[in-house]
Amino acid sequence: MKILNLILTALVRAALRPSRANIRQLSLVASLLFVPWQVARAAKESGIGMTVTVDNSAGSGQAITNDVTSISFSTPRGSQDITGLDKSGMERLLLLADGKVTINGVFNDASNLSHDVFKSVPTTSVSRTVVIVVSGQTLTMEMNFTDYSMNRGADGSLTWTATGELANGTAPTWS
Repeated sequence: MKILNLILTALVRAALRPSRANIRQLSLVASLLFVPWQVARAAKESGIGMTVTVDNSAGSGQAITNDVTSISFSTPRGSQDITGLDKSGMERLLLLADGKVTINGVFNDASNLSHDVFKSVPTTSVSRTVVIVVSGQTLTMEMNFTDYSMNRGADGSLTWTATGELANGTAPTWS
């Protein structure tokens, strides 16, 4: 209640007697009001600490985070152009949801790690659950992995890329 009285007093003084002191007081009150809003906007974070879990061909989730060097994932929606001839701007309908993932990593053939998880991609037709966790937010998608490619660099490095697409018709959802 004191803050509200202070604000109202500053507003009235600035409106009735626009002196430098009253305007300065009004500026101070306004800046105090917007500090919590500005602090709330600063909750940006990096992807450090992100985890990646992918099912192996038997359907058992394996934490492969240590092998993953980069990941890109998207949850696009289809759209249909329904613009009539009488419109001067576009009209669209949102259609089906989709999910895509590309995971890149360093070769590791230890039990239950990346190569063990993806080596069956070319020979099995099983959907795999992909769970991505960042900052306490979890994205779960049931994916069909369509490729597991490896690259041996000129420097001797051995890396891989695995790509997956949404498998079961359930829209990817963050929880």
